[in-house]
Amino acid sequence: MVKHSNQVHTTTDYFLFKPIEGNRNLNLLHLNRLRKSMSEKYLFTTILVNENYEIIDGQHRFEVIRVLGLPLHYIICENYGLPEVQILNQNSKTWNSDDYLEGYCKLGYNEYLKYRQFKETYDFGHSECQMLLTGVQQGSGKRASNASTFFSGEFKILDYDNACSIADKILLISPYYEGIKRKTFIVAMVQLLKNPNFEFTEFLQRLKLQPTALIDCVNNYQYISLIEEIYNYRRREKVNLRY
Repeated sequence: MVKHSNQVHTTTDYFLFKPIEGNRNLNLLHLNRLRKSMSEKYLFTTILVNENYEIIDGQHRFEVIRVLGLPLHYIICENYGLPEVQILNQNSKTWNSDDYLEGYCKLGYNEYLKYRQFKETYDFGHSECQMLLTGVQQGSGKRASNASTFFSGEFKILDYDNACSIADKILLISPYYEGIKRKTFIVAMVQLLKNPNFEFTEFLQRLKLQPTALIDCVNNYQYISLIEEIYNYRRREKVNLRY
C-alpha cells in the first residue's frame, strides 16, 4: 500500500526499491567515499522515492546502506520521475552531457541513440556533435538552445547523413592537422563546405603540397583566412573563400 507522501519511513526491506530507468550510472568513487563515511558514522539521511519505490534521489546512499545493512529512511514523493531526478542532481552533483546521453539512451530515445552512435564513431565533443547534427552553427544565436534541448530530452537531429558526410571530410584532414576536433576549426569547415567556391578534394590536394601549413587559429574566421591561403597556393586565379 502506498504510504502518504512527505512522511519519513524506515525499513530494512531493500528489495522494495529499484533504480528509475534513465538515471545515470553509479559512480564507484562516490560509492567508496560514502561507504567509508557511513561505516565510521551513520548520520541520519533520507532518500526520495516515487509511489513505485523507484529511487528519485539518493541511489548512491541507498546502495551503501543496503550493503552495510543499515536502516533505510525514505520519503515517498508521488508522481516524481526522471525530470525530478535531473533537477535534484543539478542542485547537488551536476549532471554532465554524458549522464544525460546515457539516461535518454536507457529510455530508448531514438535521437539520442543515433547521437551516441555518431559521437562514438567520430569522437567529437558534445558541442561539436550537437552543432553538426542540428546544423546550428556557432554565433547563430541558437547555439545555446542545443544544450538546453539536449538536456530536456527534446534534441532532434536535422540531417544525420549530412553530418556524417561533413565529419568524414574533417577526418580526412587529420594526416595534415592534429587540431581537427577543435570547435572553431569544425565551425570553419562547416561554413566552407557550404561555400560554392570551395572544392574539398582540391583543398586536400593543396594540403598535400603544404602538409604543415594548417596550424591552430584563434577563431573560425582566422581558420577560413588561412585555408584560403592554402587553397590559393600556386593558383593563378585566386578564390575568395571569406565571403
